[in-house]
Amino acid sequence: MGESHTFLAKTIHWLFILLYAYGIFKQIEDLEQLEDSGLLIFEVIFASVFLVIVIMRYVYMRRFETFQGATVPVPKMHKYFAKTVHRLMYLCLILLPITGLMIAGLYSQGYTNEDQFMLNSVLEIHGLSADLSYLLIVVHIGAAFWSRIKGEGVWSSMVPIWKEKGPSNNQYVAKISKIEDKFYQKMDEFVSSRK
Repeated sequence: MGESHTFLAKTIHWLFILLYAYGIFKQIEDLEQLEDSGLLIFEVIFASVFLVIVIMRYVYMRRFETFQGATVPVPKMHKYFAKTVHRLMYLCLILLPITGLMIAGLYSQGYTNEDQFMLNSVLEIHGLSADLSYLLIVVHIGAAFWSRIKGEGVWSSMVPIWKEKGPSNNQYVAKISKIEDKFYQKMDEFVSSRK
């Protein structure tokens, strides 16, 4: 079995999911809600804490392999795609509180009119970051489940339940895995030939 994530890494990962979910469910529906100074202060504090935690998480988690716990060789291009998804998730998770703080700042400075270019631009970036984070998280979860189904060991390095018992013996999983491996090998060869 490959090397598992540390207890701290697992704790950070799962507690952050709760923080992110809380941020989604408590989000404001309308900018006029920010007229409530108590809510505005809470939103600023929450966004600031969220930003600090995301940055701390990124700094700590960078020390681990993208496929921590893998018991099978992982093609370079597969690692590259996975790292790209992770980095884009972090970018979105950093942009969300930054743009949230900008929205709060602009709103408190009187930028409430719908035709204000700056406020509308920040609102668009905030919304795009949120939407892209949802998509990337779905891709991340889907990839984790697929890795679990294949029995690569990555799932067991982070998830405390439904542990893997080794590579899957299912013939359909094996066929799809071979196709996937060939795709990544061809991508590796293509990139190597371009250098």
